[in-house]
Amino acid sequence: MAEVTAILPQGVGYGVVLGVGFFFAAFMAILAQIQNRYTQYSTKTSEEFNTASRSVKPGLIASGIVSAWTWAATLLQSCTVAYEYGVSGPFWYASGATVQILLFAILGVKVKQNAPRCHTYLEIIYTRYGSTAHWVFMVFAFITNILVGSQLLLGGSAVVTALTGMNVYAAVWLIPVGVTVYVVLGGLRATFLCDYTHTFILMIIMLYFIFEVYASSPLIGSPREMYNLLKIAAAQRPVSGNTDGSYMTLKSNFALIFGVIQLCSGSGTVFLDQGYWQRAIASRPSTAVRAYLLGGLAWYAIPFAFATTLGLSAVALTGHSSFPTYPNPLSPSQVSAGLAAPTAAVALLGKRGAAALLIILFMAVTSAASSEMIATSSILTFDVYKLHIRPDAPPSTMITVSHIMIVVFAFVMAIVASIWQAIGIDLGWLFLFMGVVIGGAVVPVALTICWKKQTKAAAITGAIVGCAAGLFAWLLTAAMTNDGVLSVATTGQEYASVAGCLASICTGGICTVGISLWNPDDFDWEITRAINRVLDESSSSSSSTSEETARASQLREKEKDPANVEVREARTQGADDAPLPGLKFAEDEHPDKLRGALKFAVIGSFSLVAIMDIIVPLPMFFSQYTFSIKFFTAWVVIGIIWAFCSAFVCIFLPLIESRAAIFEVGGGLIRDVFTGGRDHRKRKVMAESGAKGDA
Repeated sequence: MAEVTAILPQGVGYGVVLGVGFFFAAFMAILAQIQNRYTQYSTKTSEEFNTASRSVKPGLIASGIVSAWTWAATLLQSCTVAYEYGVSGPFWYASGATVQILLFAILGVKVKQNAPRCHTYLEIIYTRYGSTAHWVFMVFAFITNILVGSQLLLGGSAVVTALTGMNVYAAVWLIPVGVTVYVVLGGLRATFLCDYTHTFILMIIMLYFIFEVYASSPLIGSPREMYNLLKIAAAQRPVSGNTDGSYMTLKSNFALIFGVIQLCSGSGTVFLDQGYWQRAIASRPSTAVRAYLLGGLAWYAIPFAFATTLGLSAVALTGHSSFPTYPNPLSPSQVSAGLAAPTAAVALLGKRGAAALLIILFMAVTSAASSEMIATSSILTFDVYKLHIRPDAPPSTMITVSHIMIVVFAFVMAIVASIWQAIGIDLGWLFLFMGVVIGGAVVPVALTICWKKQTKAAAITGAIVGCAAGLFAWLLTAAMTNDGVLSVATTGQEYASVAGCLASICTGGICTVGISLWNPDDFDWEITRAINRVLDESSSSSSSTSEETARASQLREKEKDPANVEVREARTQGADDAPLPGLKFAEDEHPDKLRGALKFAVIGSFSLVAIMDIIVPLPMFFSQYTFSIKFFTAWVVIGIIWAFCSAFVCIFLPLIESRAAIFEVGGGLIRDVFTGGRDHRKRKVMAESGAKGDA
């Protein structure tokens, strides 16, 4: 086996990991100060720190979704499946993982409709089902965040080590340092702004690689030359399960299996990850759907275009003397570690390619890690500390606890990633395993906010039984297909993973739906709408979050009393979304106003899912079509156009939407320069006086 020799010095690795990390920490500190000084939002309040005051516009939410969903695996694993399966790999990676973001648009509307003031999705579970269910799903939430966070560090450290020779454990522990600092300094809104910067850099470098491969590289330089090189590669190294061993067909058995795994695994890592709920919570009610649909479509271009570029380049250049492992192809362990993209970048551009890939990977890892940190911090702060330890905690204490929990989770991520590294678990194995263990909770969590007939017993049973079924099917299939041998290698195979993922998510869904239909609930959504909401003007000055949550719990218990059945039926009959008398809604978050958004979310998301996962791929799969040169060229051009559209959504749309705020901040800076801050202090005093007068 040929080793991948580090092409960059160790100092570059440490410089990127620490230098760039602390640069963004300083950048975040500046952003936080500007926000606190020149806008109405202050990072010193718990609501702003954890939910961005629920006022973020769709462009920035979409950019944040792209950032949060762009893991190390998005760049590395997508290129891995391109190296293994050809053009079908990037397609199924992107199509299998975009589904969840598109469908989450529906949950985004339902959150705004049925629990508009929650901080976490676990608050909804607690209010609806009580403490036992709350703890069960909190375990699934923590497992999800820990698996995702450790996977980010594992994939990032593997590439940093391969390109620079930096010690892998040093990379695992140092990558979270800068991220932790800037998340603590900025909170959710500033994290969105930093994520925007990360995504901006990521898009520029991705386009750089695309034009290098398909326009200017002397090694490839055009879709036609890529096509010819892939034909040669298919003759030398045919792909098992593909039509004629070709790299240019969607008739790929193992790629289709991977797509199913991606669909199941991605469902868990989106629906159970507080980070995605947090973006729905932070968005404006009337624009949450647009944000998630735009975010999903924009994200699609990253694995699709990036892997169609670097992943296929790795295939095409394996036999070239510039390839790091020449004359050998990548070994199975190198492929599983995610080294297809780094080796292609080095073969194409040498040190420039290595440096560009190192930066783009660091942007992906740190931006996704920041999302995991603040998401887990919110759960630990609101669902553990606030709910079970100190219900009367003041906002200042909540901010302090949030900061502490971010640091705690950074340590947990690094510890778990170090354990994976020590026992020989790599990015590929973790990626395939995630859906097995968390898939059972996907349907129960989704139905908690969407279906009033789901019961507590159904939700808990579905999650636990689904997880158990997934683990059983995973191990059983691995043993049956490998003569009873269970090891890291055998449990990381495609058939075992797809069996476990399907068993987990399907069993969980069947259990929770079946039990609920056998003995259905008739839940009143007004109970969850009362979470953290002031019920009337007279109590607005004295009602606390804990008191409102307690009232909701009391209301739930009261309605379960047989003596109150008639009252309950009267309140729920006719209009499921009728507001509770005395409950105040902002104009754009009234349940009736959001019905149109929900209809748009359902039609839009299901239509796009049908196109991506059924209408386009299945006819080409069953017809066993192999791409012609013209079709392959069109395929590449579509990817490039999609990448440009994605760049527009992520880079320019947030600027266009926020132009008024940009002018406001710019005006404040200019006034400060010419007045020495006197005008700003005067305005602040006048604003505070006006607020007191209004009160």
